[in-house]
Amino acid sequence: MRELKDKVVIVTGASSGIGAAAALLFAAEGANVVLGARRKAQLESLVLQISKRKGAAVSLAGDVAEEGYSERLVMLANSEFGGLDAAFNNAGIVGDLSPVSEMAAANWHAVMATNLTSAFFAAKHQIPAMKKRGGGSIVFTASFVGHTNGGMPGMGAYAASKGGLVGLTQSIASEHGTDGIRVNALLPGGTKTAMAGDDPAGHAFIAGLHPLGRMAEPDEIANAALFLLSDRANFVTGSAMSADGGVSIGLG
Repeated sequence: MRELKDKVVIVTGASSGIGAAAALLFAAEGANVVLGARRKAQLESLVLQISKRKGAAVSLAGDVAEEGYSERLVMLANSEFGGLDAAFNNAGIVGDLSPVSEMAAANWHAVMATNLTSAFFAAKHQIPAMKKRGGGSIVFTASFVGHTNGGMPGMGAYAASKGGLVGLTQSIASEHGTDGIRVNALLPGGTKTAMAGDDPAGHAFIAGLHPLGRMAEPDEIANAALFLLSDRANFVTGSAMSADGGVSIGLG
């Protein structure tokens, strides 16, 4: 049985990395996916790839830091597939790495807008659509940075945004549990994406921080998101679920 059969799912940050892996996985599991990211060409290529695999997908390019974009993604889900059942709000950035005392205010605001304020916009527009369906599931991509370990140098803005995202997740979960809407945060460890760069020495260092001795593949994180979105997690809400290869305990 396919885990997301006939569900309508928004995926942001879908043009590459974890988001793209999730889009392919969710479609293979029967979902009708609505894909969002800034890069139009990559989104269109992914929609074509899903279509060739007999899946159903549409896309809309835009910036998650703009409230109107979150609203348009929900409108697209309604117009193309008749509603919204779930969302994997995965878009995010690291920003410039620098001590807080040297950090440009523009960097702080950009990271907060993309990682945290975007989650507020997403939930604001996704929740009413899910209530019309009698419930739903929302997953935000947070991080062990700012939660189980926030002390990584140069990552003050990132840690603050991702830690805030866990708090937002818990508040929304408590507000809308009786509406049948589950809300969870997913905390990946180091993952082989463009965000991690392509320096082999850097990858080796990051891998060494994990008790499993390696970084994650994007599809491994996508599988964790699939669990949280699926009916297998029907009694899971307000959680900050780690899929981090043990890095949070390794750094503890």
